[in-house]
Amino acid sequence: MEFKDLEIFQVVAKKGTISAAARELNYVQSNVTARIQKLEKELNSPLFNRHSRGMNLTPEGKKLLVYSDKILALTNEMKKVIQSREEPAGKLEIGTVETVIQLPYILSAYNKKYKEVDLTLVSGVTEKLQEDVLNHKLDGAFVTQTKLHPELVAHDVFQEELVLISDTKATSLEQLKNEPFLCFSEGCGYRARLERWYKDENIKPKKIMEFGTLETILSSVTVGLGITFVPRKAASHLVKKGFVHCHTLPEKYSKINTIFIRRADSYLTATIEKFIETIEEFNSELIS
Repeated sequence: MEFKDLEIFQVVAKKGTISAAARELNYVQSNVTARIQKLEKELNSPLFNRHSRGMNLTPEGKKLLVYSDKILALTNEMKKVIQSREEPAGKLEIGTVETVIQLPYILSAYNKKYKEVDLTLVSGVTEKLQEDVLNHKLDGAFVTQTKLHPELVAHDVFQEELVLISDTKATSLEQLKNEPFLCFSEGCGYRARLERWYKDENIKPKKIMEFGTLETILSSVTVGLGITFVPRKAASHLVKKGFVHCHTLPEKYSKINTIFIRRADSYLTATIEKFIETIEEFNSELIS
């Protein structure tokens, strides 16, 4: 069995068809088919159910997917350890919640200093990003502080104030209790905070509307679609223009920390070590 066979298997499992996997891998379809058949023969077990709409994993295939994730993650870490050198280089895959307003400054400082690093950034909600770091899909992630998995370690980034924002027609919290709540999907730290406030105030929002991007949420608030709960700095430009109104909630709901998480047992390469140093330097500048 070759590592490349497992990589091809993962892409086919993700895409659901040989043709889609071949396009992503830039292989001919017959090559992909042959590698999957070879893997099935070696394991003496069918890995996919074939049907007119494509392919889906058999129970055995699902088991292999779990192990292939672990094997390829360890292989990637091994390469990083072996190739590690003083000057950061190679891939660095970072996740982030959408509302880290200061993130561009951290990324810019790091990118200017370490030009040999191929930095990739993906966004998501806190819960999903934690899972991706745990499963070796990300080297680290900026998330809102919550109860951490024991296999993760955290580095402080900064503290923010969350505010409830609405269009300019509403001037009191009482007027907002029946407004639709615009938010990210389940697992978002900001959403969890506002839901806690709703619960403590015995408020049941009449409608919850989920969105994929912060920009869409903010734009929807300005036209009166509903309310949302975001860091004050994320909405400051709209406040200055007079498009939205900020409503302050008690500190136990509004004060929230952003942290950077990584696996505790992962080898600390120069690439990730220097990234953490950049975060710490940014923190020092904020304090001073």
